[in-house]
Order: sequence, then C-alpha cells, then structure tokens
Amino acid sequence: MVLKELINECKKHNRKAQKEIYDRFSGNLFASCLKYAPNYEEAQDVLQDTFIVIFNKIDQFKDDGSFEGWCRRIAVNTALQRYRKKKVFNLVNEDQIKDVQDEVEEIEDIDLNSLLNMVQQLPDRYRMVFSMYVLDGYSHKEIASMMEITEGTSKSNLARARQHLKEMINKWRINNNCNAS
Repeated sequence: MVLKELINECKKHNRKAQKEIYDRFSGNLFASCLKYAPNYEEAQDVLQDTFIVIFNKIDQFKDDGSFEGWCRRIAVNTALQRYRKKKVFNLVNEDQIKDVQDEVEEIEDIDLNSLLNMVQQLPDRYRMVFSMYVLDGYSHKEIASMMEITEGTSKSNLARARQHLKEMINKWRINNNCNAS
C-alpha cells in the first residue's frame, strides 16, 4: 500500500494499516528513542508510547510534510515528556556559564555501539540536550522551548555532556589500549 493510503486507513483505525506503519517506521523511530533513553528497555517504552500518540493523533497529520519527520518529532516529544515528569533538568543561571565551543576530536576508533552506550550513560538532562543538539540538530533556543529550560541551561548541559563523554572516551581508550586519533 502507498503511504498516503496507509495513513488514511490508520485514520479509520484499521489495525492492518497500523501494523504496516509500525513495521515501516519502528526501526528508525527506535533509533531516535535510543538517543534519548538511558537504556534499551526505556527506549522500547518510549517507542511504544510514541506509536500510541501517532495513532491517536494521526488525524492531525497534514500532508504538507514528511510523515516520518512528523513521527520522529512525536518520538522526541514523547521522550521529553517522560523525562520532564522526572524533573531531571537543573536550572542554571545564565550568568554562571559561558558558551564554550569544545573542540571536536576524532572518535573513529570507537565503534557505534560503544559510543551509543556512553551517550546512554549520561545523566538524563545531559543526554537529552546532547541528543537534541548534536544528533538531531536542534538549536539551543528550540531545546530550551521544548524542554522548558533556559538557553543558558541548554548550553551548560551540552558542555557538561561533552565533558562527561570526553572522560568516558578517554577511559574507553585506556581500557582498550587505543590512542586518540
């Protein structure tokens, strides 16, 4: 079935169409959920909640954009709502921080699974900001709005996430007898 037809069938609560949508998009959406969740199981929960929202709000999808992009936005918002409830975000006075541009070091010696594991080990507030800024390309202004924090807090959490990751990467390299590229 063509995607447009599937969406129309989902609007009629057709279970077969819903399963087809799930089968087509769950892999990519799960990858997005993994970026925001602290572990595999939480990512599965976020994915399940995401599809519940998708099917409950599919009538709101307007055919003027990418359906997958719309679904990904729901996945991000679902993850944010989950962690917003836990109140994992530290509020920081913007005057206390400076916008530090960290140098980007090569990490080609680290496999993707190890790197993802490191990102998942970050404290929730750092992982969320890091994923949104670095992996999904949101601006600090967008992150601040979506997470209900200040831009300064977003910048601070990103800098701290990078510092934590740098420390984890260095430990990984020591444990795996690797040198920085």
